[in-house]
Amino acid sequence: MKVSYWHNNKDIRIEEVPTPNPGPKEILVKVMSCGICGSDVVEWYRLPRAPLVQGHEIGAQVAALGDSVNKYKLGDRVFIAPKVPCMKCFYCENGHYPQCSEVKERLPGGFAEYILVPEILVERGTYLLPENITYDQSTFIEPLACVVRAQRQACIKKGQSVMVMGCGMAGLLHIKLAKEKGCKVIAADINHLKLEFAAQMGADVIIDATNNSPKRLVAENGKKADVVFLCVSADSAVEQAWKCVDKGGVIVLFAVPGPDKQVIVPVNDFWMKEITIITSYYCGPADITEAMKLIESGKIVVDDLITHRLALTDIIKGFNLVSDGRESIKVIIKPNEHTKKP
Repeated sequence: MKVSYWHNNKDIRIEEVPTPNPGPKEILVKVMSCGICGSDVVEWYRLPRAPLVQGHEIGAQVAALGDSVNKYKLGDRVFIAPKVPCMKCFYCENGHYPQCSEVKERLPGGFAEYILVPEILVERGTYLLPENITYDQSTFIEPLACVVRAQRQACIKKGQSVMVMGCGMAGLLHIKLAKEKGCKVIAADINHLKLEFAAQMGADVIIDATNNSPKRLVAENGKKADVVFLCVSADSAVEQAWKCVDKGGVIVLFAVPGPDKQVIVPVNDFWMKEITIITSYYCGPADITEAMKLIESGKIVVDDLITHRLALTDIIKGFNLVSDGRESIKVIIKPNEHTKKP
C-alpha cells in the first residue's frame, strides 16, 4: 500500500509498504478521505517525531477484521478518533480527557491507503458513520469536536458577542457554531478570501485585521467582544486579542505561537477587568458525539468549507496550500483515488 511519510512541509515522500493484517482485536480500514489539519503543517509541533505518517481527520471503510471483533463488519463506514482517554484517571474524572496519558496507543496516520486500528481504538474510538454523513464530511468531525469543547469551556450562550480572530477552517467552524447558538459573531483576518468565507458562513461583522481591530470592533459592535477565540498564532493577533475582549470577558487560546515566542499578558489590566484566559486543546468522547450530531442534523453544514480534494500523490501540493493559507480552507486527501478532484 502507499503511505505518505512526512519529514517536513517540503519533504513528503510516498512509499510502498506491506499492507498490514489485523490481529485478533484489530481492524484494517481503507482510508477514503483525510483532511489536512492546520496543526499538520506546524513544523515545531511535528518535527520532533519526524519522519511520520500524518493525518488524523479521517473517514474510512472497514476492509478486514480480527477474529475477535464482533462490533463491526466488512464495508462499515467509520470515523476513528486519533486517540482516546482511559476514563479512569484523575484527569479523565475531572473532564480533562485530552490530558489523559494512560492510553499510549494512537491512530496511525491517515495519509495512507490503509490504517491498522489498534485494539483500544477499536473499542473506544471507532464510530459508525450515519448514512447521511459522507466520507468527506467525516473529516470535519474531529475539528468540530475540538470547537464544541472550546465553546463549552468558554460558556458560550445566546446573545453574546463572539470575536473569531483567524478565519481558517477552525475559525470558520467557530463562526458556524457560535451562530447556531444565537451569538453575534465578529470575524477578523488579514486574508480577504477568508473574510469572504466568514461572511458567507454568517459572520455579522467582518474586520480586516491589518487595520485597527479593537477600534473597528467597538465601532461595529458598540462594545468589545464578550468572548474572543484566537484561532491564529501570529504575534500581532495575540496582541490584538488582549485589546478586543470586554470587561468580564473570556479569551480562548485555540491556537498558540511557537514555543520560542514570548507572550506578554497584560495581567494588571485583566485583573481589574476580571478577564478570563483559557486554553483548549483537542476534545473528548462527548464532544465527538456532539459534533457528529451537529453534522448529521444539518445544523452545522461543512461541505461549503471544502476547497480542494487531492490524490495522495499530490499531498505536497496540499501541504503547500494549507501552509500558504491564501487560497484554501479545507484540503482533503483521497488516498485511494489516483486522480485529482475539483
